[in-house]
Amino acid sequence: MRLLLVEDEKKVADFVARGLRAERFAVDVAYDGAKGWEMASSVDYDLIILDLMLPGLDGTELLRRFRRQGGGAAVLVLTARDATGDKVQNFEAGADDYLTKPFAFAELLVRIKALLRRPPANRTHVLKIADLEVDRLTQQVRRAGKVIELTSKEYSLLDYLAAHAGRVLSRTMIVEHVWDESFESLTNIVDVYVRHLRAKMDDPFPSRLIHTVRGVGYILKEPSGQ
Repeated sequence: MRLLLVEDEKKVADFVARGLRAERFAVDVAYDGAKGWEMASSVDYDLIILDLMLPGLDGTELLRRFRRQGGGAAVLVLTARDATGDKVQNFEAGADDYLTKPFAFAELLVRIKALLRRPPANRTHVLKIADLEVDRLTQQVRRAGKVIELTSKEYSLLDYLAAHAGRVLSRTMIVEHVWDESFESLTNIVDVYVRHLRAKMDDPFPSRLIHTVRGVGYILKEPSGQ
């Protein structure tokens, strides 16, 4: 799952981002409100962690704009403001949860997982394509009822392909989502990991789900006739 962290305190942002990446989340970071708004309005995130006291554009206004635009990602406000009025204002603006600083990372993680457990109508935490099931909360993968053991990056790659099943994803798109990078020089690594993934979840089964689109990238889709 892909998260956006909007936090102007660099030490806090780096600490949170490292912890979440260790939990297999892909994390983008914005250090000011304007950049946070640009990213929130252009990328399909599963959850946004939002500070309120941001330079340029404050968090509350960013949240209002995001909801007015129809943004459906869960939003967890993470701020030093602990007044009841601030909490009410931001819940009314569209926040899903509110955690005050200082905070324990373990509590932040529990709250994130709780929010992701309550997906909006356009998002499900269990992705099903043919006989493949990807549980995005437990990160367990099954095909034809058999558990498929994947590494962290293999899982992240499969999660991204499954979340966009039926859509061709370019190597650059995959790199930016799964590896948190935007360098063309890394796109060859996608081919390596696709081979690893196919060896585990395609080759042992009668039908292939991951297909190569020559010159473009990859698509995960149901076998023809299903």
